[in-house]
Amino acid sequence: MAERGRGWARAVRGLLLDVSGVLYDSGAGGGVPIAGSVEAVRRIKASGLKLQLCTNETQATRESFVRKLRALGFDISVAQVTAPAPAACHLLRERGLRPHLLVHHDLVPEFAEIDKTNPNCVVLGDAAENFTYANLNEAFRLLIGMEKPVLISLGKGRYYKETDGLKLDVGAYMKALEYACDIQAEVVGKPSKRFFESALAELGVPPEQAIMIGDDIVNDVGGAQQCGMRALQVRTGKFR
Repeated sequence: MAERGRGWARAVRGLLLDVSGVLYDSGAGGGVPIAGSVEAVRRIKASGLKLQLCTNETQATRESFVRKLRALGFDISVAQVTAPAPAACHLLRERGLRPHLLVHHDLVPEFAEIDKTNPNCVVLGDAAENFTYANLNEAFRLLIGMEKPVLISLGKGRYYKETDGLKLDVGAYMKALEYACDIQAEVVGKPSKRFFESALAELGVPPEQAIMIGDDIVNDVGGAQQCGMRALQVRTGKFR
């Protein structure tokens, strides 16, 4: 039994880590690291395992997100972060889509090179305080007025944890627009199979040799398993 356990461990070449709820709890002042997480990342890197952060973070650009993580003590580079906004930009260019953005104001720079004139789709992210009735209604009106409405969501999480408690995530607002417009959103972030495949490609490891670690049983664990990976759920973050 012990030998089989060691064989299983030897087959692992890379780890995908969720960030919010796994490495830190976000919140005022940048959030706080979860106990032991900084040391865990250091030990993973020292072990020779490949490491990629696979996050649905959509409240900041990857550059500012990494600056925050480094300020919290994590030795992470931009290249080690797979996030929804860059993936969405690739999709928009690929399909010639011009987005109306309903996202957090700190994320807008990710879309600087994207044509946003005369929108023919809506891109939805975790807009936080920008999720006002007026902003949601504007997105609704644009979608309902399109011959073939396209709603792209940077994730579909129900909620996440900050230092002051649980917060509604983008999925709740995505569902509202889906219901109002009688459409189905295209999800770019987790649990999208394409998103996990992109993270694995950046990690340079096949799914059977990687493990996803997250706090969300659906988006992290379920999404990874659908991609052929093994996955672990931690008892921090949104775990209840």
